[in-house]
Amino acid sequence: MNRLLLTGCGTALLTPFKNNEVDYQAFAASVERQVESGINFLVPLGSTAETPCLDDEERINLLECCREHAHGLPLVVGAGTNSFVHTVKNMKLLDSHGVDAFLIVVPYYNKPTQEGLYQYFKEIAQSTSKDIVLYNVPGRTGVNLATETTLRLAEIDNIIAIKEASSNYQQISEIICNAPAGFTVLSGNDNETLSLIASGAHGVISVASNIVPSLMMELVNAIRNGNLIKARNLHFKLMPLFKNCFVESNPIPAKAAMHALGLMDNSLRSPLTPASESTYQLMVDTLRQLDML
Repeated sequence: MNRLLLTGCGTALLTPFKNNEVDYQAFAASVERQVESGINFLVPLGSTAETPCLDDEERINLLECCREHAHGLPLVVGAGTNSFVHTVKNMKLLDSHGVDAFLIVVPYYNKPTQEGLYQYFKEIAQSTSKDIVLYNVPGRTGVNLATETTLRLAEIDNIIAIKEASSNYQQISEIICNAPAGFTVLSGNDNETLSLIASGAHGVISVASNIVPSLMMELVNAIRNGNLIKARNLHFKLMPLFKNCFVESNPIPAKAAMHALGLMDNSLRSPLTPASESTYQLMVDTLRQLDML
């Protein structure tokens, strides 16, 4: 089997809404903007996309729209739930609509053991011919995918990568150091892009790149090319954006920034709400500091 090689910067795409309906025109324009900025791959239907609040028809339509406008870029498609049965149903639902790999989050709320996590992901991998990207984000799921479990899973042929958002530098470093050839490690946090890629990670799945795709590509390329002075300067330039994208729950601040740029409505689906007035102004000020407004 030829494994998909995910490197560089991938964007965890936002889902635009207008009058509580998916705004496919704004979504298509957003995808085209990503392609024009040189982004390496796209991640539709993740948590940044408010996927739990999308119905099956909307998810299929978004994925098909993304495929149409991605100009051949790899699509790593969110499909994970906290149920094996439901996750497999999601994969079967989306499989024929442009998927290159599935992003499967650690099951949330259930708090499985490490052996439970291993068996879950192993069975998920056996349920599809597509590549699988693990997603470890204990701040949202309530359980951490331990180093040893990740390395066991990395030996499974179609488990090709992990999006690591644990913010545990030692853990992520050990995965990078000990992973088998062909298994890639991607930062799941924008503010760790510099430190993790400099330590051997292969790239980042970014929220900020919705807003500043060209700058994120510039940062990632500078690190990978060994230009650490330029990378450090870009990192410090982007740090306020990295921080402010999470002053309220993701994707609330990112949606506010995209609205300020005129790229989509500042609209989210319940239980999420639009940014507070202070957060909206903070994002406007952040964009001005970046000469985006």
